[in-house]
Amino acid sequence: MKSIHSKLAKSLIVVAAVGALVASSTVSFAATKSITCYKGTTVKKVTTAKCPTGFSTTAPKTVASTASKAGSSSVAINATYKGAMKLVWSDSDVKVSGVTGTGSGTTGGLASLSGTGGSAPSSQCDAVNGNGTLGSGADTVSVKFDTSTQGCADSDAAPANVKLTGNALVTGGTGKYAGASGTLKATGSFAVKSTSAGFSETQALTLTLVGTITTK
Repeated sequence: MKSIHSKLAKSLIVVAAVGALVASSTVSFAATKSITCYKGTTVKKVTTAKCPTGFSTTAPKTVASTASKAGSSSVAINATYKGAMKLVWSDSDVKVSGVTGTGSGTTGGLASLSGTGGSAPSSQCDAVNGNGTLGSGADTVSVKFDTSTQGCADSDAAPANVKLTGNALVTGGTGKYAGASGTLKATGSFAVKSTSAGFSETQALTLTLVGTITTK
């Protein structure tokens, strides 16, 4: 019996020693383990079980900036201007002394059109020059036809119907359109009815502008 008690005692001592060793290892591991704590933009690593007061283990969410360039904005344009064009043609060119029109559709507040232009055609399709202003009052946009813009007549002699295709470049503006830029696709039509060179006439004009105007 004494031998059995001795063996049991030794076994208990061994188990207790192993338990103490395991416990010691666990405490040692816990003491060296660290956690990351956050408070606003402050990040702190600690070896305690909890974060300090005011800190959290949850990292703050990063908010993506959706702000565009300071002060810049874009205005979509899809407008049709209808009005009149005063012109006179000769054997060498066509001069447009005045254009007026009123816009409908998405005008961006630029509901009127005015301008001048001309062409020196050598064929039924040739380059058209033009400068104009969209809008009136405080808010206006300046435009000009680029070199791709042309007028194509359905006849090589008057009377003729002319179709315009090309681009109107935004070259500036006033008011809320100050410093404006952009490109507007331009399509339109007008007629030349006089058969006498040098005769001034006023004809109906339709011009559609589609694109985006960017302001600074």
